[in-house]
Amino acid sequence: MTTRVAIVGGTGKLGGVIRDVVEAEEGYEVSAVLGSGSDLAELDGADLVIDASTPAVSIDVVRAAIERGINVLVGTSGWSNERIALVRPLVDASGTGVVFIPNFSLGSVVGSALAAAAAPFFPSIEIVEAHRETKVDSPSGTAVRTAELIAAAREKVGPVQSPHVDQRARGQQVASVPIHSLRRPGVIARQETVLSGAGESLTIVHDTIDPATAYAPGIRIAMAAAREARGVVIGLDSFIDIGVRTRPARPEAPVADQDVSGQVAGVTSA
Repeated sequence: MTTRVAIVGGTGKLGGVIRDVVEAEEGYEVSAVLGSGSDLAELDGADLVIDASTPAVSIDVVRAAIERGINVLVGTSGWSNERIALVRPLVDASGTGVVFIPNFSLGSVVGSALAAAAAPFFPSIEIVEAHRETKVDSPSGTAVRTAELIAAAREKVGPVQSPHVDQRARGQQVASVPIHSLRRPGVIARQETVLSGAGESLTIVHDTIDPATAYAPGIRIAMAAAREARGVVIGLDSFIDIGVRTRPARPEAPVADQDVSGQVAGVTSA
């Protein structure tokens, strides 16, 4: 049985990558490609909606899909835990499923999981993320997700130590973790999580080099999961077993990992 997929934001950079994956994947077909300003009635007839629009439009896309009883895979940034809480009752009442994926890169998911695993051992943690100048939101959804995982991992030891956060140059706090966002040409996506303790520091770095090859394996995993999902699920780590203990929103059965190219992940200690 073929799954008909409507892609919102399908003409953008991420949307184009998603569209290529859907068209190449057996058992799926693109039923509609919508822009951020399209009439959401075009979602009618789809079996799955994939949202790669903008933060301002995304919540309307999710609500429109829920009203139609269609499951949604959300790849748009800007969905914090607080914003997700706004649609969770609608999802639960409708019996549909909404899967939020801050980053489709498997390497990024591993990097965030490593940061969460290390978080209880370091009192000071900060995140520096960089994206191309055309990215409209900051901090990135990946940085927000990483900060939320860090906070969950530090539940027993308390929030991170963040001195002088009243100063604007100290970044934006998310779940007590300062996040510093760079928007500049010459970079696609890069995140550094810097964990510091007495006499040492640990830096976990992930670079996206080629989005098309880096995101495709995660998109395939997320599509298969979103098609059958019920309720709200957050993070690609909910569907893959990476062997690192984290606190996913809704643990699910592990999905087989695939080879990943187009990205570089590094862990350095100094």
